[in-house]
Amino acid sequence: MAPIILCSILALAIFLERLWVLRRNRIIPDALIRKVAELLTEKKVNEALSLCQRDTSPISNVFSAGLKRSGKGMWLVKEAIEERGGREAVILEKRVGILATIGNLAPLLGLLGTVSGMIKTFNVISLEGVGNPSSLAGGIAEALITTAAGLCVAIPTLVCYRILRDKAESLIFEMEENSLGIIEIMDNYDKQE
Repeated sequence: MAPIILCSILALAIFLERLWVLRRNRIIPDALIRKVAELLTEKKVNEALSLCQRDTSPISNVFSAGLKRSGKGMWLVKEAIEERGGREAVILEKRVGILATIGNLAPLLGLLGTVSGMIKTFNVISLEGVGNPSSLAGGIAEALITTAAGLCVAIPTLVCYRILRDKAESLIFEMEENSLGIIEIMDNYDKQE
């Protein structure tokens, strides 16, 4: 039971931490996106880069990477944005996979408890025979309790994993869309010159 309880505490801690980190306004602040788009429309690339460098959001890191390559060709801008976007995606999905591992591990730990309980039950049978049901109850109870505990940890953990995975993927997609918008503005800027 101790490993199952540890798994449940770890899963809850990871879930709450990731929920806090994956807040949309922290990852993709609307005010920053509007201001950068406005500055780029006005052809103020340096001001947009400065604004992004002062911000700590993942989208500002992606924008900064592209804006640093401004004037060196759109393919370099796109490449820098894609590379930095990939890194930021990895950071956003950090520790989410641990929840899947816990979700798969908890039922196995419950099964281990089941096997342990059944071993105790059969040891009692081999020593005392089948005559006294109360002497068998302890091993059977251990088997059932650990199985139930493992499932009670695994099921919500896998649900939490799916929630966080979908949230991270949604934010990554939105970052990609915003990055494409910035690239289009910069591409139009280059075509006008």
